Amino acid sequence: MNRRELFTMGGLSIGAISPLGLSLSDVLANESGSGSAKKISVIFMFLQGGASHIDMYDMKPGMSDDIRGKYEPASTNLPDLQLSDRLPKLSVCADKFSLIRSMHSYTSKHGEGDVHIMCGSELDKNVQAPGIGAVLSLQQKQRAPVPPFVHMGDMKHPSYSAPGFGGFLGRTYNPYMIKQDPNSPSFSIREFDSAPDVDVSRLVGRKTLLQSLDQYQAQREHQLEFARSHSTFTEQALSLATSRKAKEAFDLSREPAQLRDAYGRNRVGQGMLMARRLVEAGVRFVTIQGYVDTGIYAWDHHWGIFSHLDIQLPIYDSSYSALLNDLDERGLLETTLVITAGEFGRTPKINTDKKGPGRDHWGRCFSLTMGGGGIKTGQVIGSSDKFGAVPADRPVSVPDFVATVYHALGLDPGAEFVAQGRPMKMLPEGSVVSELIA
Repeated sequence: MNRRELFTMGGLSIGAISPLGLSLSDVLANESGSGSAKKISVIFMFLQGGASHIDMYDMKPGMSDDIRGKYEPASTNLPDLQLSDRLPKLSVCADKFSLIRSMHSYTSKHGEGDVHIMCGSELDKNVQAPGIGAVLSLQQKQRAPVPPFVHMGDMKHPSYSAPGFGGFLGRTYNPYMIKQDPNSPSFSIREFDSAPDVDVSRLVGRKTLLQSLDQYQAQREHQLEFARSHSTFTEQALSLATSRKAKEAFDLSREPAQLRDAYGRNRVGQGMLMARRLVEAGVRFVTIQGYVDTGIYAWDHHWGIFSHLDIQLPIYDSSYSALLNDLDERGLLETTLVITAGEFGRTPKINTDKKGPGRDHWGRCFSLTMGGGGIKTGQVIGSSDKFGAVPADRPVSVPDFVATVYHALGLDPGAEFVAQGRPMKMLPEGSVVSELIA
């Protein structure tokens, strides 16, 4: 009987602890070794489906109704910046982030765009480039008793690669996936719990037994490096299963009710609050599915765009502003890079769908925000033309955006990894947006 079978019989399956099939030992294997001394964490709210830049961040009040939409521009705490009047809470903390209005992508397709915005390279079904969180996990090893990289929500398109995953680095660098709704009263991370009939004393006994088994196996396999490392990471996995710090990081009941209300009692708001807790506990990269609607691509407003945005924009406004203010008050904003972005924008011209007017996919121009983490805030980078259709000034590509994130995190985009027999760079293209570098 091998060790996996032994511990599974006892009620604690170390090898199957992740819902993705990624073992906790694999996750912990990423955390060994030394990394850069620069420890910036990331919280990425992914507005999957493609949020409308014209109705949020790049208003066109002088245009006809079929372009400008129904919302009005509103002043912010920055003299030269206006946002949608449906974002009042962000308007009073606009100095805590910077806005890029001249983003552009090579694609206007879901799936392709998802992968692109999270890794900076075009979709490759044969040798997919890794997501930013995966590269961070590779290049800056950590020892905190929590996973280094977390996805909150299943963002995989059924026909494409999962965005932001390990790619050619392998599944060891995939994120730890949380599919449950953190706003649900029944929310729990069962992967961190032992079986109900297994008490701590029995786990301690197993740890001692595991050490004995490791010594025996190492004697038989001393010529193989994986024997030593596998033993180490499996033991760490067992320790994590009983880690109070890991469990507490996912326990939102420890937060004041007033703060939970400020974030919003919904999937997005409580997800953003949990992201802050995870970062405090040592998680380095958290991606949050930035919508409440059921189904995938909930910012994909081909029809009924304003009836949807009337619901979604207040949720976005509350959760994003609460996170920025909370991080700032805790002294964490300088070490936490906060990003909100979709995979592309929406068409300048509103369509006439029979279900109600909407906007279609538009990769040629869109907006995103970046704040904290050493990024210069309170700035507007680039501009779009009068229609919001193409960049008019300072175009910024998706690889440029990702290169800027790499720079903020202290990552090496030119580092190579041999995949399928050939060296692959982490980020082959992209130039840092120097205006954002503090």
